[in-house]
Amino acid sequence: MSTTTVNQTDCPEVKVPVTLFFTIGVVSLAENLLVVVSVILNRNLHSPMFCFICSLAAFNTMASLTKTWETLMIVLANVGQLEKKGSSEMKLDDVMDSLLCMCFVGSISSFLAIAVDRYITIFHALRYHNIMTMRRTKAILGVIWITCGVLAVLMVWFFQSKFIMICFVAFFVVSLAIICFFYFYMFMLARIHAGKIAALPSSSGGKFGRQRWRGSSMRGALTLTILFGAFVVCWTPFFLHLILIMVCPMNPYCECYRSLFELHVVLMMSHAAIDPAIYAFRSAELRHTFRKMLLCSDCKQRS
Repeated sequence: MSTTTVNQTDCPEVKVPVTLFFTIGVVSLAENLLVVVSVILNRNLHSPMFCFICSLAAFNTMASLTKTWETLMIVLANVGQLEKKGSSEMKLDDVMDSLLCMCFVGSISSFLAIAVDRYITIFHALRYHNIMTMRRTKAILGVIWITCGVLAVLMVWFFQSKFIMICFVAFFVVSLAIICFFYFYMFMLARIHAGKIAALPSSSGGKFGRQRWRGSSMRGALTLTILFGAFVVCWTPFFLHLILIMVCPMNPYCECYRSLFELHVVLMMSHAAIDPAIYAFRSAELRHTFRKMLLCSDCKQRS
């Protein structure tokens, strides 16, 4: 069977309804905006970890807003209100691609920062507040946002270059490897430390306090591991798509996988909607803040 036949008959491009894109975009935008506002308003959440989570939610908010706006532009183009190949439309499309690249790099960078923060929390607990000060946290966030903005512009300008595409994929793979190493190392050491604490005499001072601290820290690490797992599941198909474009651009079997591109985009967008649900499920403080904001508890008390 020829390549053309396979492409035309066996592997037609899978189309996703525009309404589904729009719905996911609006829902994830509302959810992540709620997380950002909650962290800003609740002083109990003004800690390094929640600052990094807020940064992650902010990148997700930008991604959702960008994709929702892009979907709206596609709808307008389909009804003849916009030129699909107009100069201003092409420039706006480049801006949107830059923002999406920025959001991806920012999400990965936020996960890296969170992984390091959890490591310090668990294994350098006594020095944690000296190491992870809010001043350093703000500096780290500033570096992340500025670097992501510069890299995003460069990626879009030179994305036709295979070298840039390779760097993009390599950044994803290397970042995943580093984060996985951190979490694996973290949980292995935590298991060893838990065994040592359990072996101490029951009367040892501070034993139960240390167990409680490590239990709370490990719960936070587990939450972030779940977040990271969702990120990997939702983004990996898209990066496999990029790898296949570079490795086998004309292969019919690769073309079959690439015909699922719109489903990969749906997965990417769904990630931004999944994260806030994980926050709410795992964090009692965030659940309390969400409930207070949505039910407007302060307004009821004042009335």
